[in-house]
Amino acid sequence: MKKYIILLILTISAFAKVNVAVSIPPQEYILEQIAPNLVDTEVVVKPGNSPHTYEPKPSQMIALSKAKIYFAIGVEFENSWLPKFKAQNSNLLIVHTDKNIKKYPITSGQEAGELDPHIWLSPKNLKVIAKNMANALIKVDSNHTKEYKDNLNQFITKLDKLDKKIKDKLSKLKNRNFLIFHPSWGYFARDYNLKQIAVEIKGKEPSARELISVIKLAKKTAVKVIFTQPEFSQKSAKLIANELDIKVVKVSPLKKDVIQNITNFTNILAGE
Repeated sequence: MKKYIILLILTISAFAKVNVAVSIPPQEYILEQIAPNLVDTEVVVKPGNSPHTYEPKPSQMIALSKAKIYFAIGVEFENSWLPKFKAQNSNLLIVHTDKNIKKYPITSGQEAGELDPHIWLSPKNLKVIAKNMANALIKVDSNHTKEYKDNLNQFITKLDKLDKKIKDKLSKLKNRNFLIFHPSWGYFARDYNLKQIAVEIKGKEPSARELISVIKLAKKTAVKVIFTQPEFSQKSAKLIANELDIKVVKVSPLKKDVIQNITNFTNILAGE
């Protein structure tokens, strides 16, 4: 009888999902690629919220108390909240998925010089993030090592194809500047020889003097579109768009399907 009970426990354990938590929706998408049906995921910063200033809700703190792994990604709210997550769940394994990714400073806007946290908007960086996540899952759930490794390889292949497609689409782009309200596409710009011109940082509206400066620079570089994101005010972006007679396009860096998000962004830049 004891033998069957042990066998039953081992069987249940083999099929039990790992409770994990992530900071932002794109990380959930990555988990769906490398660990389909193997994890239960709590996303802390839901769509429509800012990872710069977010404060987790009590219900999320309860969910985090049951998690085995927290996948951090280097966004601002983690600085104050990761120690609190660990304090309430001493067994929580905090994995920094930005490990081995070189971060670069933001080059324009009110935060110029500060390191850019938006590492996930780059196929090259996504491969590193996915590897870090897969390694952590293998560490706590070795029974599914083969599945994690196989799925990771498939995801990397998908990212390599995306990278080639982006290079092909942007290869003949003459104007390689783009105007953006919040400077979240810096790594994408760096990877594909583009330049983002930022209007604001951390949700702050630019002053009248800064607004005039941005408009002058946008005219000089002949941008055709200004990108905004739903998490921030649209006021300044609309003023600039009206002044320059250009389109306003909403794009959120926090959209869950990060591959589709990057693809759509590429298509807009390419004029499609």
